Amino acid sequence: MDRRLLDYLPPILQPVRELRAICEGQQTVLEDVWAAVEAALDDQFIEDARESGIARREKILSITPKGTDTLEDRRFRVKARMNERLPFTLPALRQQMADLCGPDGYTVSMDQGTYLLTVRVALTAKSNFDDVGALLRRVAPANIIIDLELKYNQYGTLEGFTHGQLSRWTHDQLRNEVLT
Repeated sequence: MDRRLLDYLPPILQPVRELRAICEGQQTVLEDVWAAVEAALDDQFIEDARESGIARREKILSITPKGTDTLEDRRFRVKARMNERLPFTLPALRQQMADLCGPDGYTVSMDQGTYLLTVRVALTAKSNFDDVGALLRRVAPANIIIDLELKYNQYGTLEGFTHGQLSRWTHDQLRNEVLT
């Protein structure tokens, strides 16, 4: 948005040389103030937060970012920590996982008899795998056994491809990467 200080003066005063000089001199200060206000408004929400807003939340939550983390990775980690809600229930866990990995980015099942919580993270959310594990360790009760793994490509995922198309990839790529 183009905010010129001179435009706020009444039209009769705009041609006055002294007032024009004052407005031009203060214009950069005004632009800096507007940029700071916009940054503060953006930092109110995790999805829109800039690097400074995410860094502030990381400090509050005692999160140490990795050197290779992008801003999106750091946002995900902050969101994961902020979304932790106790007490532990399966519907609450499913909601947290949907918020973090997307509605189709995970599966969760619980065997009540053996207290085994099975969580599979889709390959599309592979970069968030460690953060999902940390979330589960923080929110799951101590008597729950956590079985966390990646949801690898299986026959159902690959059956739409011909052998010629599949020959472009190695076995490891077919199993561990998102195919397009």
